[in-house]
Amino acid sequence: MHKTLYLGACLSLLVLIFLCLSWELWLAPLRPGGSWMALKALPLLLPLLGILRGKRYTYQWASMLILAYFAEGVVRAAGDNGTAPALALVEALLALVFFVSAIFYARLTRESQPRSG
Repeated sequence: MHKTLYLGACLSLLVLIFLCLSWELWLAPLRPGGSWMALKALPLLLPLLGILRGKRYTYQWASMLILAYFAEGVVRAAGDNGTAPALALVEALLALVFFVSAIFYARLTRESQPRSG
């Protein structure tokens, strides 16, 4: 189970980084020729190494970071035109997969702690 959650988090994060870059540079940029919105992929690089190394703490804080990408996906799916809504739905789905994988990975890798009471 740990391996499945690890792979889900790693793959969804890597694909989300690729999606953010390709969306804003080639697939459906806000401006022809690319957009500065491609910089939204930069925050996703911060947890990448920790996620790939299976660091529990990184999974915990990255699960909060990814919620911004979920929110952007939902908002842009409802408000954009052309191919952008489909890309936004994929973004929201990838963010959701990462969130669920990260939360359960962090929970399952928790060190056993004695329960009080």
